[in-house]
Amino acid sequence: MNTTQATSSENHIKTRFLIVSDTHGEEFGPEVNSLEADVAIHCGDLTEESKVEEYQTSMRLLKNLNARLKLVIAGNHDFTMDTPVFKKKVAEATPALDPVLVKREYGDFEEMKQFFNEAEAAGIHFLGEGTCKFELENGASLTVYASPYTMSLGGDWGFQYHPDQGHEFCIEKGVDVVITHGPPNGIMDYTDSRKRAGCPHLFGAIARARPRLHCFGHIHEGWGAKLVTWRGQPSEIPSHFTDIDNSKSVVIDSLANLKASRFDTPETIAEKSKRRDSLHREGCRSTSHCTGDAEPLKYGEQTIFVNASIEGTEDYQMHAPWLIDLELPRAR
Repeated sequence: MNTTQATSSENHIKTRFLIVSDTHGEEFGPEVNSLEADVAIHCGDLTEESKVEEYQTSMRLLKNLNARLKLVIAGNHDFTMDTPVFKKKVAEATPALDPVLVKREYGDFEEMKQFFNEAEAAGIHFLGEGTCKFELENGASLTVYASPYTMSLGGDWGFQYHPDQGHEFCIEKGVDVVITHGPPNGIMDYTDSRKRAGCPHLFGAIARARPRLHCFGHIHEGWGAKLVTWRGQPSEIPSHFTDIDNSKSVVIDSLANLKASRFDTPETIAEKSKRRDSLHREGCRSTSHCTGDAEPLKYGEQTIFVNASIEGTEDYQMHAPWLIDLELPRAR
């Protein structure tokens, strides 16, 4: 399919998104690099330890993706991008760190941020927190809100806040795509211990703004996508219990459809293994929600949520990227 000329209607243009997160210093093979998209999105955790070598690997990964526009945010593992945290870690290290060693392994303060900011000629845009607008080569207009911030009960990772303090996600109505590192509360945010790790403040902001797409990562075991239908007007304090109409919402895919469980029959286990192999060959999990599709997105009434965490576990080490077709407004 020619991603730049797929016109859905007079006022909207079909646009293809390639979405990944949590690559942690790894690279993709030819199956992923051959995929065509209008926009590629990386939802953070480019690295495992925020080292210069990992950022260089991530830059190669991004440059190899076949998309004209590439939008990137940091994650909590990318702590050198959060300069106050980076400085604090160096200052509080015991015993004191050798500055030469720090520079070699992690770079100078702001160095890796500058490294990414200088990649715009390759179509790579490293986004801080806030709203940006882009005119795509296919003629569509794209408004994006991005934020690298995630909840944390402690530790010294980057871009984190305590749940008791919360965080203000200033997502305006009219935003097409929201890119965050962490998930909203109640949406593909279960950890292996069956605890929800998503942010209720983020959920509230999404429920009020109702973008076309919200993509994130952080919770690796939450990989998947869901087409959510909203109830009427947002609640005073929105939550996934009160504001989502589950009877009209659809789970597009999840790891439950791909990973064997103790309750599976041998036939089911074999079928899941075949599906994983198929996704690996195809390089992605694809879905389309445009005019004429089985489940076209109803803007303002629905949002597609995507947990695009790539890093998996020992029994399924690398999850598939997401390739999603949506309609965007035509640029005026």
